[in-house]
Amino acid sequence: MLFSTTSSLEGHTIQRYQGIVFGETIIGANLIKDFFASITDVIGGRSGTYEGVLKEARQQAMEEMARQAAEIGANAVIGIDFDYETLGQANGMIMVIATGTAVSYA
Repeated sequence: MLFSTTSSLEGHTIQRYQGIVFGETIIGANLIKDFFASITDVIGGRSGTYEGVLKEARQQAMEEMARQAAEIGANAVIGIDFDYETLGQANGMIMVIATGTAVSYA
């Protein structure tokens, strides 16, 4: 399965547009992760804890999108876009949505 954020696949000809596919993941940031992230917030710097959670959520969303594309006979997804939202009390959950257009290419 090829993935692209562009609307074409360089070096390949898109033969058929199969439709829009998406992957959605909602993942919780637990209390321990929140605690270490709050320390980073106070002292500054990057939060490797939340970065790991986002990476995992993106991967899950991509896997779901690839599964949907394969089910409808596509071998690539183009025009991929990611959206991020926080949910739940105290914004303790992160939602990642990946969308794209499933295509068949030669």
